[in-house]
Amino acid sequence: MSGTTGLQRDRSGSPRDRASLARDPAGVPRDLVEAVRVRLARSGVEPSAAQVAVALRAEKAVFGDAEILEVARALCADLIGAGPLEPLLATPEVTDVLVNGPGDVWVDDGRGLRRTTVTFSDEAAVRRLAQRLAASAGRRLDDASPYVDARLAGGVRLHAVLPPVASEGTCLSLRLPPRRTFTLPDLVSAGTIPRDAVGVLTAIVRSRLAFLVTGGTGTGKTTLLSALLSLADHGERVLLVEDSAELRPLHPHVVRLETRPPNLEGVGGVGLRDLVRQALRMRPDRLVVGEVRGNEVVDLLSALNTGHEGGCGTLHANAAADVPARLEALACAAGLSREAVHSQLAAALDVVIHLTRARIDGRRRVSEVCLLERGGSGFVEARPALFFEPDGGCRVGPGFQALKERAGAATWTTAGDPC
Repeated sequence: MSGTTGLQRDRSGSPRDRASLARDPAGVPRDLVEAVRVRLARSGVEPSAAQVAVALRAEKAVFGDAEILEVARALCADLIGAGPLEPLLATPEVTDVLVNGPGDVWVDDGRGLRRTTVTFSDEAAVRRLAQRLAASAGRRLDDASPYVDARLAGGVRLHAVLPPVASEGTCLSLRLPPRRTFTLPDLVSAGTIPRDAVGVLTAIVRSRLAFLVTGGTGTGKTTLLSALLSLADHGERVLLVEDSAELRPLHPHVVRLETRPPNLEGVGGVGLRDLVRQALRMRPDRLVVGEVRGNEVVDLLSALNTGHEGGCGTLHANAAADVPARLEALACAAGLSREAVHSQLAAALDVVIHLTRARIDGRRRVSEVCLLERGGSGFVEARPALFFEPDGGCRVGPGFQALKERAGAATWTTAGDPC
């Protein structure tokens, strides 16, 4: 191989600069990718890195060893990985990768959305990647079933939509699981938790109040909940019920239950409500629902009313004041009357910890702590207990004293008044 020249010829016979392949693996000629793909399909072997290298040598026998490895990496990404998205998925700070078309790829790395220089060769390449990722999760994605929501190996959440539903071209959304568990000091350093809030949040967890972490999409609800669960007594048994395993508390006794989608025949699915019921039979000290978003709210509220203190979860909500109405809508859709929902809610949940995200710099932060109490109408309302300003300032709300009493003197002594 050492006698090869700097110029090679592609399958059509035109010269090609060998160095350009080494500098830009994503620029591997499409005909070469297709040739390797066909060769592997005909041989029936698994598309491993070694097999890709063998097929590549068969197609271009004059390639050198270093070049073979470089091109094999690019081909493996295209055949068995995430193609041009691989470098983005490997970047530690990235939480979301969004593809709106072959030349429109965005990431969220904690500083808000930004457009990248990554591109696909054409629309067909985006569609092919979406279909392959869906197939790896055992799901179908084609003209008859033009969208998919699935969990990939390693915990990555995949959502894909094909044309004509996505009128501008195939859309891909990849949500990456947390790569590490942040502690409360980490979140204070990052500006997510105001320093004055640490004692209060610690008191909420250690007094075993039932709470919800709320906020919009991408505000850091799962990250904060993981950090708070790490504060739970190590003698407690924590049962996590999730759609996909995202919570990673630093705790010695954690049991995880994860939903399962139905198979291609539409059977065999296991939902959150099923798992909440199973978790209650597994002697939980804390029942945690990763994201409350459906009829499982009925079983969760029932569980928290039958001696399962310290339960918690996350909920999508635009504001803390919207949480009772959001829970009401979910529970009423599951068959409860409005009066029954608020009766359950008043006895089941204590606190709402609300997160917001700045529009300018994308910074996530705890903005409010509210107490859930019955109002004058007889329905549950969110009474503000603490407000945290963007500059780190703190204000006491009308529900502060009641929160202090509910947390108990023993836990509040170490917390102290935050403001």
